[in-house]
Amino acid sequence: MIKKSPLGRGLSALITDANYEVKTVEEAISSGAFAEIEIDTIEANPYQPRVNFDNELLNELTESIKQLGVIQPITVRRKEDNKFQLISGERRLRASKIAGITTIPAFVRAANDQEMLELALVENIQREDLNPVEIAISYKRLMEECNLTQDALATRTGKARSSVANYLGMLNLPPEILSGIRETKISMGHAKILNGIKEKQEQLNTYYKILAGGLSVRAVEELANTINKKPDKKTRTKNELPDNYNYFKTSLTKKLNTKVELIHQASGKGKIVINFKSEEEFEKLNTFFTEILKNDIYNTP
Repeated sequence: MIKKSPLGRGLSALITDANYEVKTVEEAISSGAFAEIEIDTIEANPYQPRVNFDNELLNELTESIKQLGVIQPITVRRKEDNKFQLISGERRLRASKIAGITTIPAFVRAANDQEMLELALVENIQREDLNPVEIAISYKRLMEECNLTQDALATRTGKARSSVANYLGMLNLPPEILSGIRETKISMGHAKILNGIKEKQEQLNTYYKILAGGLSVRAVEELANTINKKPDKKTRTKNELPDNYNYFKTSLTKKLNTKVELIHQASGKGKIVINFKSEEEFEKLNTFFTEILKNDIYNTP
């Protein structure tokens, strides 16, 4: 049901015309105005990007609505059978229900499912109280479900492309770090630098150093530069042989008087490559190993 009654205290306080009445849904859609809608007819927003609602802030808003009414209309879309679906304003809707209010002012938008998703995400992104992870997830959903490029997404949301890229890149961080961002243990500046560290384990190690030492963004940047200069695991596996392998390689090189390559993998697998430059060098190697094999045969019980 759509109320055709005077505005609630919150909105009426902003309008000087005492004879002003709220619009019907049809009038609201065509004029860009708002209607007053029964709360029980409004369904939750299936595309709500917010995961956590601060109970203390929700209670404060509830008390404000009890005293002053709803100042800012929510946004909904109309469905069948005089039902509506929330696009934005879930905190206001929740607080109004707790306050015992039966109707709420709402802008009514005509929107299909994709437009509904885009409206919900974009309107929520504009709010300052979403945490960075919620914003990043909203960006990703907009790109995937509305088929947007990063450039198009930046245009739709009014954000710089570099900012959009930083948020999206943040989602590649380990879950422990994402939880820290949600809980404001580290800043977006920290997150950006952590995402630039190549190895996941190094990202986690650095994250815990931030928590333990209260490191500034500048300090983490210097630490990340040092970490990224280290050879990666594949290079270390190939070049940094254990001592016993190095000893074997050196001894064989001296004994054969030729270049010997020894490759050792973390799994324990590996190979030995013995180089020769001529038929003469090959014959020397052949003679050497033939003698070894002969001795082995003679010594076998």
